[in-house]
Parts: sequence; C-alpha cells; structure tokens
Amino acid sequence: MASASIKARWRRWVVRRIPAAAQVQLNQRRIFIMPNRVGAVFAVVLMLMLLAGINYENSLAYGLTFLLSALFVVAILHTYRNFAGLVLKAGASNPVFVGEQARFRVRLEGVRSAHHAVGIGWPPQPLQVVDVPLAGQRECELTLPAHHRGWLRPERMRVESHFPLGILVAWSWVDLDQAVLVYPRPLEGDLPLAVDGIADEEGEGRRAAGQGADDYQGLRIYQPGDSKRRLHWKAFSRGQGLLVKDFSALAGHDLWLDFQALGGGVEERLSRLCHWVLHLDMRQQPYGLRLPGTELVPGVGEAHRERCLRTLALYGGQP
Repeated sequence: MASASIKARWRRWVVRRIPAAAQVQLNQRRIFIMPNRVGAVFAVVLMLMLLAGINYENSLAYGLTFLLSALFVVAILHTYRNFAGLVLKAGASNPVFVGEQARFRVRLEGVRSAHHAVGIGWPPQPLQVVDVPLAGQRECELTLPAHHRGWLRPERMRVESHFPLGILVAWSWVDLDQAVLVYPRPLEGDLPLAVDGIADEEGEGRRAAGQGADDYQGLRIYQPGDSKRRLHWKAFSRGQGLLVKDFSALAGHDLWLDFQALGGGVEERLSRLCHWVLHLDMRQQPYGLRLPGTELVPGVGEAHRERCLRTLALYGGQP
C-alpha cells in the first residue's frame, strides 16, 4: 500500500511538472540526473580510495581520488548538456485492428546541439537508441499491442541517455498526448442485413450475404462468410461439393448493415460488422450502418469506410 501511494504521488508530481503536449523540449525543469549502477559502484570505489589515502597518508591516493571525483562532477555537466534542448514531437499514427501492433511515431530534433545515444520507449521493453544530429532530426516508431477497441493511449514514455561516460543517467518522462484508434477485429460469418425494411424469402439471402437477389445468376463455389440459407443442398447430395446460389447485384435498394439483426455478444457483432464493412468496401458496393442510436446513410469510398469503422470502434462510449 505504501509503495502504491508513493508511486501515485510521484505520477501526480510528474504530471504537474511535465504536462502532456504534442511537442516537448527538454530543459532543466524536465531533466533528472543521477548515477546509474556503474556510477554507484564508481562512487563507492572513490570513497574506499579516499579512506585508504587517509589511512596510509598517501598523496598519490589523494591525488587520484580527487582527479576521479572531478571527472565525476564534470560528467554531470556533460550528461546534462547532451540531453538539454532535445525536442520531441508527436507524429501521425494510423488506426489498427484489435490484435495488431499500434505504431506511435516520435520525431526527435536537435535545435541547439547534437544529442548522442538517446534511448526512448516504454519500459520494461528495450528502448530504441538513436543519435540526433545538430539542426537535424530522427524519427522513431514505437509499438504497443492493441488488445481492445477504442482509443489506445500509452503511458508516459521514458527518454534517457548515459552519454558520455556511462556512469550517470539523464532521463525524463514525456507524454506527447498520442492516441491510436483501434478498430474491432474483423470476424467472418453470416451477416443478416436490413434492406430498406424488405423481408421476403429472397431477402433472407440478400441480408445474409450482402448481395442482390433480383436476378438469379447460377451457382458458385461456397466461400467462408456466405449464408448457409443459400446453400444448394441438392448439388451437395449429388457430390458436386458446396455450392451457393448467386444473385445479381441489388438494383434500386440500399444495403444496411444492422447491429440489431445479429446474434451474439456486442464485441462479436461489432467484429462481424467490421468484416462486412471491409468486404463491401472492397466490392465498391454502397452500404449503410445502423447501430443503436446511430445511423450512417449508405455510401461508398474510403471516407465512408473510415467513418463506419470509427463508429464501430467507439460504439458504446468506448474511451
């Protein structure tokens, strides 16, 4: 409990000291410096050398101890100078589907000086290490697994450097206010459609497969996702394999992907709708989307597809 309380207080203090922003420049207020493990061992050795010099009254031990101590102090200044002035900017991030890796782009710029061996990332994952030239820039791409639909907002990223001697570490915790939109995972399956309120025997097939039913065209090989209502069982019984009845594209009617017409849980329904949004978009067939409280009019094209996928990702007030 005490450890959790200390961590919570530390996070609140960091949020006040380094607020979230799309662009952050590291300065004295945002940089922390302390010895790392190697530096701690180095400090212990200096103390032992000083004690030995005092005990044996050895001038050489005194001189070496003070020389290394001065080197330690100078290293603090150079470690800070290597880190100070570094600018971090949030880059554009593309949406992903559940189960994929969300990619966050971060641009590092050296405005007043070069920055060497800068590590950036989210512990405990290994940090990416880059060198940023003077008046130049480097772009890093960091990844996080997308386990849930909605907005994926990462924790504060750690930026650190052990340059130049590796006995001190300068670091900062930066929040670039980035977020990646995560769409539902596409799931194949029978998908009933609402077609302008029409419900007849042929409409059953039309709603199930998202295809027209005005004109019968013949049989075709069964594909995953085709409605089982349109299977041609007579052909199957004759040993001709799984075939489905194929109809011409619907003319004069709009296809509606309807959440209420599906069975199963919320996430399963959204995943099936996501699959059919992608499928109908690939076929360039106009479609609309109906969710409880939301209705997107039929359309086609990249903008319509992204609008539908975004609606599915954020359904139910998903953060």
